[in-house]
This record gives sequence, C-alpha cells and structure tokens, in this order.
Amino acid sequence: MHPSTPRMPFFRKPRTPSSRPRRRGARAAAVAVTLSATLLTGCGTTSDQAGSKSAAAPAKGFPVTVENCGTRTTYEKPPAKVVTIHQHPAELMLALGLKDRMVGTAFPDSAVLPAFRKDFAAIPELAKKEPSFEAVLDAEPDFVYGGYKSAFADNEGRSRKAFADAGIDTYLNREYCGKKQVSMQDTYAEIRTIGTVFGVPERADRLVADLQGRIAKTTEAVKGAPAVPVFVYDSGDKSAFTAGGKSLGTEIIRLAGGANVFADLDDVFGDVSWEQVVARKPEVIAIYDYAGAGSVEQKKKFLLSQPALADVPAVKNKRFVVLPLTATLVGVRPPYAVEDLARGLHPERFR
Repeated sequence: MHPSTPRMPFFRKPRTPSSRPRRRGARAAAVAVTLSATLLTGCGTTSDQAGSKSAAAPAKGFPVTVENCGTRTTYEKPPAKVVTIHQHPAELMLALGLKDRMVGTAFPDSAVLPAFRKDFAAIPELAKKEPSFEAVLDAEPDFVYGGYKSAFADNEGRSRKAFADAGIDTYLNREYCGKKQVSMQDTYAEIRTIGTVFGVPERADRLVADLQGRIAKTTEAVKGAPAVPVFVYDSGDKSAFTAGGKSLGTEIIRLAGGANVFADLDDVFGDVSWEQVVARKPEVIAIYDYAGAGSVEQKKKFLLSQPALADVPAVKNKRFVVLPLTATLVGVRPPYAVEDLARGLHPERFR
C-alpha cells in the first residue's frame, strides 16, 4: 500500500504498480555513497561537534558527497533542521540519536517502536498524510528525508527539484531508486549512509551492529528447526497479493526459520491465485498490517470464511502472525520483524 494514494475499499488491490511502495512494484536500489577524500582518511564527528561548525570552517569529516537515486549532493556540514516524510525515516533518525535535528514529521504509518514513542511524539507533525510543499517550507528545513517515492511527488508540487530550487537538500529511501531486489544489506547501507550525511558514522556502525546482533540471536534460537512454510497475505479477494522472492519479506521469513511459499515469484510483490495458495499448503500466514487495506481482523475473517481455504493448514489451525508494513521496509524495523515472526513460527524455541 502506498500511503499517499486514496484509500480503497477492502480487498481491492490497493495501489497501481507505479504508486505502490518499493515492495509494491517500484524497484529498490542500493544507493552509491561516495565520500570525500577527507572522510576516506578516517575523519569523523559527533552530531554536536558537526552542528557547531560554521560555513567558514567546515565540520570535521566534511565535505561529504552522496549520490541518491540519481541526485548527487555535497554536504559541507551535517543538516541541522530535518523534516521526515513517512514513518520509517523518522524512526531511523531517532535510532541514530538525531531527535535534536528533527523539526517535523508526517504520515505516521503504524504504532511507533516503543523505544522511540516519547521522542516521536515530541516532534511536530506537519500532516497526517504527505504534507504540502508549503507546509514543509514553513518548518524551515535544510533537509527532507522521504520514505516512499510519493514524498517527492511531482504532481503534488514536492519534486526534489522544487526543494533544491528552494535551497533544501533531499534524500529518498534507497528502496525506491529502481533496483529490483531488496535485502537486509540495504537496511544496513541506508543506516550507514544517513549516519555519514549527519556526521555520526560511529553511531550508525553501532546501530548496525546492534541490529545484526538482534538477528543473530534470533537465528541462533531457531537453528536446526524445520523451515515453516509461510504465505504472506497483503490484500486481495479475487486473487492474493503476496510477497515474492525479491522482497525483503522473503529474507525476513528465512531468517525467522521459515520459507516463503512464493519465493519463486520473480518480483518484490505480485498476485497469485487462491488455488496456488491451497496447493502450497502454508502452515503460517503472515498478515501485513497497514491502513487502507482492511483491518487485521477483517483479513483474518475473510481468510477463515473461505471454503476453498478450509483445509489450508494455516487457516485450519488459525496460525496467523501480524507484521506492520513498516517492519518490512528498509529502515530499523526488519530485524525486529525477524524476531516477531520467529516467535510465531517456532514458539517452542522462545519459552
């Protein structure tokens, strides 16, 4: 589901391929990060040090040049006033300890991770959906970080060029740069890139190490357990919209001790028939939860009410695991999703 598009009736395919998030058909890309010679020599800075440097005396470790989705930007110092559009960029910023740089957020997509709820609530919310260009300008940012491609929608006046013309730098989550595959490595690279832009590479490295440790702990817990067949149910009634083999969701399932029954679907997301779902006999159904495609309870009710699905093991045994859509996006959440899903697939390993 792409949060900027109009809400659709339950079980209609919520978005067209061009308007969905990366995993709905827009392609992911690893963003090439080119550091200046100064940074390559090992110089670094803390956020406080970086923020105190004047233009006449470049911040330690700067300038830094980053290429992001075809836009090349050189930062003479770390951004000081940031607006995030969509939730996962905001959580990533907070995870890097950059609350003091944030002057606005927009479009919360699900419940905020507990560790960040207090800080998130303290940041002004500019809009329930994507804010207007003017609303962003009113916050006087020097940097806008977008989570979905719609953050910089040309037809709504928020193009990256429009921001550049206003003297505001922009960055788009790497999932939307055009590459077809998304992996956990994209998550780590995104964190490190943002850490570089904000002059906190050490924090980024620590965060990546923490998230890698979280995954390692989970994979150790499920080591040796039989892989549980999992069907991802995003939405759909006439057919099922599900995660394919190119999705980060497939890697999350594998790390959690499962196997995506549609891993052979050569795309990030795609439609499959209910006959295919029945034939593949999933033992667990992972329900993606997000606004605009029906509640979790509605989705469960639909699955449980279909006679054709009655003998599917996951339906017969009512084995559902709920994952927020944000947990499957490039950001800080995927390692948490691995643990949550693993507990649903192999509860005996976590008692």
